[in-house]
Amino acid sequence: MAAGCRIAQRRVSLGDPHDCTDATDQLTILRALCDTLVTRAGQGFGPGLATGWDVSADARRWRFALRAHHRFHDGAPCDATAVAQSLRRMARPDKGYTLGAPGVWRQYLGDARIEPVDDVTLSIDLAEPLADLPDILEHGFIVAPDCLARWDRGEDAEIVGSGPYRVTRRTQDMVAAARVPGHFADAPHDEVTWIAAPDADARFAMLRDGTVDVANDLAARDAGGAAITLHDYLSPVAIIFLLNAARGPLADPRLRRALGLAIDRQRIVDEVLSGRARPLHGFVSPVHFGAPPAEPMPHDPALARSLIADAGLAGGLVLGVDCPSSLPDEAQRLTQALRDQLAEVGVTLDVHVHTQREDYAHMVRRKEIRDMCVFDSSPLSTFRVLHEKIDARVAGSWWQGYRNTRVEDLLDAARREVGDTVRATHYARAYAELQEDPPWLTLYNPARTIGLAGSHPGFAMPADGIIDVTALPRVLSSAPRPA
Repeated sequence: MAAGCRIAQRRVSLGDPHDCTDATDQLTILRALCDTLVTRAGQGFGPGLATGWDVSADARRWRFALRAHHRFHDGAPCDATAVAQSLRRMARPDKGYTLGAPGVWRQYLGDARIEPVDDVTLSIDLAEPLADLPDILEHGFIVAPDCLARWDRGEDAEIVGSGPYRVTRRTQDMVAAARVPGHFADAPHDEVTWIAAPDADARFAMLRDGTVDVANDLAARDAGGAAITLHDYLSPVAIIFLLNAARGPLADPRLRRALGLAIDRQRIVDEVLSGRARPLHGFVSPVHFGAPPAEPMPHDPALARSLIADAGLAGGLVLGVDCPSSLPDEAQRLTQALRDQLAEVGVTLDVHVHTQREDYAHMVRRKEIRDMCVFDSSPLSTFRVLHEKIDARVAGSWWQGYRNTRVEDLLDAARREVGDTVRATHYARAYAELQEDPPWLTLYNPARTIGLAGSHPGFAMPADGIIDVTALPRVLSSAPRPA
């Protein structure tokens, strides 16, 4: 019998691969089915469909050397013409939609000339310098031209990629895919099956009884004597409060800084998440490119009170807070913990709970928040976070009025710098600037747990927290599987 791997995760929904998503459950399946030009390797990038690439000194002209004779699962050639077709579709204004934010990819590729030079060479000429283009291209899933045409005609079509696995069966709660022989990724399992199990306890039970080989996003627990490996990893997602720097009291940078000084992040992590997170002391996680080792932000209520008094509000400050009922699931408990701590420095939170998460995202995108709102920041790209959320010239979907020309100058310098070492230095300087003049109230990066059947002491999750099925252990368990 063919050796397979079964993975339990929250959901198995698959959307249009050219829409923007940060859903790790969806991305692990898309990456198995579809190739991308480049693949993430720690804080850098390695080959995918492209075996190598060159970039001009001004970071505008890119050339990618593609794998010869590669094919889609339907037999069509996966050549430079087909790759260009997928990337152009990704850049359309009606694509790249994510919750509340349309056209994410168009801002980077919409004015680019994406052309085949020959069957195995792709040219991307950008209107503006973009040294971090691989951050975008790792999301550029390449899909068979016939599949794209069917979608654009409004027809229902299965995703037909060129990745290491192809779909064989699919239901509302399951996706099964078979290994593609000869694929360059050298996938370890003949078949991978993703099974939807929304409840974390149910996923753990499935792992313990042998129903699945891998279970992701588990609650904190020990193995309890079971022959399984539990591996903790840090999510790069930042849990934050966006601050309204356009109007109201938090337009004053002294008050934004005071909020960060007033709170004890470790206390919030302990009270709200039972320690299952790492305090976040900067605007991106420790695994982001260019993030220096973070110095713990001081918990200094006395200095916070002094800054509030300097702003003329020694008698007290009331802030309106928007809070969703989910995403993150702990949003209301988090807001209550924050309210308790800020009360100690004379800040009162007037909390407004929103139960419709998509409506909430649109409200944030329209910049209709009160003084602050619970949110997250998910891209594992320092450039994208700065460009989409911090740069006032772009005024992106999640930008809330913050302006800092020194940070924008550093971002411009980074866009033009193709050398990783120097570019990382620019980002580190921006990081330091944002410590002194914060656009957000940063709180923590969540901790996650994945479980694997058997003993795998050397296993590690990728930095982006997305299961790479080609990197799972070849032997997950010797235990018999239930029929």
